[in-house]
Amino acid sequence: MLRTLLLLVLVLPVAGAVLAGLLRPAAIRAAAVAASFLAACLAGWAVAAVHPGSYEVHLGSLPWLPGGGGQGIFGFLLDPLASVLLLVATGIGFLTVLFSTQYLTEKNRDHAVAAGSQGRYYFWLLTFLASMVGLATAPNFLQFFLFWELTTLCSWALISFYRSEESLRAGFKAMLLTHSGGVFFLLALLVLFTSTGSFGFDALARLDPGPRGWVFFFLMVAAWAKAAQVPFHTWLPDAMAAPTPVSAYLHAASMVKAGVFLMARAVAGVWDVPAPWGAVLAVMALVTMLVALSFYFVQDDLKRLLAYSTIAHLGYVLLGVALGALGSEVGFRGGVLHILCHGFGKATLFLSVGAVAYVTGTRSIRSLGGVARSMPLTAAAFFVGLLAVTGIPPFAGFWSKFMILAGALQLPAPLGPAILVLVLGESLVAFGWMLHVGQKVFFGLRTPAAQVNSDPPPAMSGALLVLMAGCLLAPLLGIPLVRLLGG
Repeated sequence: MLRTLLLLVLVLPVAGAVLAGLLRPAAIRAAAVAASFLAACLAGWAVAAVHPGSYEVHLGSLPWLPGGGGQGIFGFLLDPLASVLLLVATGIGFLTVLFSTQYLTEKNRDHAVAAGSQGRYYFWLLTFLASMVGLATAPNFLQFFLFWELTTLCSWALISFYRSEESLRAGFKAMLLTHSGGVFFLLALLVLFTSTGSFGFDALARLDPGPRGWVFFFLMVAAWAKAAQVPFHTWLPDAMAAPTPVSAYLHAASMVKAGVFLMARAVAGVWDVPAPWGAVLAVMALVTMLVALSFYFVQDDLKRLLAYSTIAHLGYVLLGVALGALGSEVGFRGGVLHILCHGFGKATLFLSVGAVAYVTGTRSIRSLGGVARSMPLTAAAFFVGLLAVTGIPPFAGFWSKFMILAGALQLPAPLGPAILVLVLGESLVAFGWMLHVGQKVFFGLRTPAAQVNSDPPPAMSGALLVLMAGCLLAPLLGIPLVRLLGG
């Protein structure tokens, strides 16, 4: 039964993508919602059926591959780590599709979209969702790599969706930088397979210390490029040229999360990472967090501000993974939990900004003020997302950040306390600035752009309501899963 469930979770979005190229606009929207909703429900069912154990099944091999004839190359692995990303990718994927059904219309004051473009949009969005399902449940690095590259293709198509000069340039930049990371992933695969004859996650543990260090380094570079970490971070703010629901999915549940998930999978596969590389991963995560924070103060576009926030929070996840590599299981669990908690908070923020732009026609912080008077639900969603992302209790981000900080204190001085001070400093400054921006946009003096009538249409408002609930309840899903992680 589990094999059938997981196959359906993968196949349903693909079927929806195919239908998107064949049906009329109204039917396309209905098919996309149905496919993504069923995929999310079945994913939840599969996770519940497997918990607290793991399930692995292989569906095919490559007999022509030297040494690989007896291996199951393709299939599904559903363990606690995969379950976290699967729930994020399918759950937020469905809400993104639902929000899109009324956002991508000619009534959008920020960027009207003709009905004829919707087939292309839903084809790529649902293919993106399917790619994330295949990546999350990959049983080895080879399948992981294949779906990794497919997410790069989907992100290029969606970032370039509007086909303006800005969006085409942003899509090309995203493709170039993230694919460069894919080259390093391929190098890691080559070293792993030629040394062990296997693509399995556990093959890392069979490598000698020298090759293991190089494989870990190659995977780190791939993750940095995919997750927009310094020095590859510049593509993600430019990718805000995409439709806002795409931005929400890209940041909360898909491609950038694939990068941090790769490192989590690599560490969980060996639990004996060379200490210098674990330290490098931690230092680069901290550098990325502080560099991203420095860009907060010069942003006027709300989406670009949120993009830099995402870069910083992906640094949080990689910091947690690095703590795991350095011996702290609590820190590792916090990093993995942050994938889920940040996902709900960031999706809420992006879709709130999308709702504001849909109604007012602008995302400019300078042009917006007093929006809450006419859009109270959207304002509530923005602040709930803000509190969740910045880690204010009892919202979701608090629990994952707490575990990361606790993990840092498990490291010896001065490293552990130094990490604690830097992370707390970043959190306080980020919270203060995000609160300042939120107060200005929603509660400041009412500007002409804010002279609007109401909150967005029902599908968009409904997605915001569900996400707000997720900002509180996500840890109830995630903590039972991450508690099972450890060496």
